[in-house]
Amino acid sequence: MIQLRVRSRDGLERVSIENPQITVSQLKTLIQSQLQIPIQNQTLSTNQNLLLSKTPADLLNFTDMANPNATLSSLNLAHGSIVFLAYDGERNVSGPRNFNPAGSFGRKMTMDDLIAKQVRVTRQENPHCELVSFDRDSAHAFQHYVNETLAFGVKRCGFMYGTVSETGKVEVDFIYEPPQQGTEENLAILRDPDEEKLVEAIGIGLGMRKVGFIFTQTISQDKKDYTMSNKEILQAAEFHAESGLKEWVTAIVKLEVNEDGGADVHFEAFQMSDNCVKLFKDELFETETAEDDDPKLSKMKKDVVVGVKDTREVDNDFFLVVVKIFDHQGPLSSTFPIENRITHVTLKALKNHLDRTKSLPFVKRISDFHLLLLLARFLDLNADVPALAECVQRQTAVPEGYQLLIESLASS
Repeated sequence: MIQLRVRSRDGLERVSIENPQITVSQLKTLIQSQLQIPIQNQTLSTNQNLLLSKTPADLLNFTDMANPNATLSSLNLAHGSIVFLAYDGERNVSGPRNFNPAGSFGRKMTMDDLIAKQVRVTRQENPHCELVSFDRDSAHAFQHYVNETLAFGVKRCGFMYGTVSETGKVEVDFIYEPPQQGTEENLAILRDPDEEKLVEAIGIGLGMRKVGFIFTQTISQDKKDYTMSNKEILQAAEFHAESGLKEWVTAIVKLEVNEDGGADVHFEAFQMSDNCVKLFKDELFETETAEDDDPKLSKMKKDVVVGVKDTREVDNDFFLVVVKIFDHQGPLSSTFPIENRITHVTLKALKNHLDRTKSLPFVKRISDFHLLLLLARFLDLNADVPALAECVQRQTAVPEGYQLLIESLASS
């Protein structure tokens, strides 16, 4: 027996599933029987932006669970995963269950009861993801900007997109950099739901999904005695919890002093432990930090047990599970100017890129996520964007109509 968490406009509910190999169609039947929402009224997705949809047309953007025969395992849904649900009509939501008193006002508590109520923090030895492999061009484009332009003086981040194999191997093929404001110590991500819808549509067309979060640490942080600060743990745990993907990877890019006294760019990869993600979902982390707080410790709202000690401060390293790093040459290039950086990307960049790549087949010339993101702003989200991205994924000829449209945009 496993349980999926279903988040809708009514809040978070649970659906019990006996067979983890069921299909999307069978899941909808269970939602109908357990949550009293008719199958024909349901739209399901692993993307939380589904809940922001305002019209029936908006719902058509969410196709990751549109195939009724897709199994939950093929969608990386397992015990504890979150599925987002939008539905038409009204329903009566059952109220909270009766409270069962304990202690001196009810039944006596045994030692086992007391132990069960304790929140224990332990180290997790093995990650759920076998390894993470970075596309060389994509990783280079990200680190080159923070090294050469930002000089590791302010923090920078991106969401990693790619694929997850059945054995848990994560391949990162492009990095989307959302609007953001970084300082030496803090990173504010100014998420743009409309832009993220374009990114998701491109990802679907490319056969890819969001698989992780990548961020940089600044030179000033290199002098601190921690792997990740309490603020970074909070941010990483939030995105890991939001993803619902057990193989979700968090990557850090930083400068490290080499044997010759110079500085090398260094990548590290982790998963937030199951413990960490659960503590975040249960809202046990203190989210406000004071200037005099030790950044290598995360504060809890109540006592937790670490080893044999009750404490409200946990060493951040308890929450990190190391992931092996590899690299590969992915299907996309990363030579087109990247979104949301200091220099605004315009259609002139498109013209320059097409002029520079004249000798290549047209599909090769547009096989760059950042170029596709610029084009997506001028195309139909539901039809044109996935269709063009699918041409890139399959490396098939781009229809003449799209070619003319793209060349027209470049000339405008």
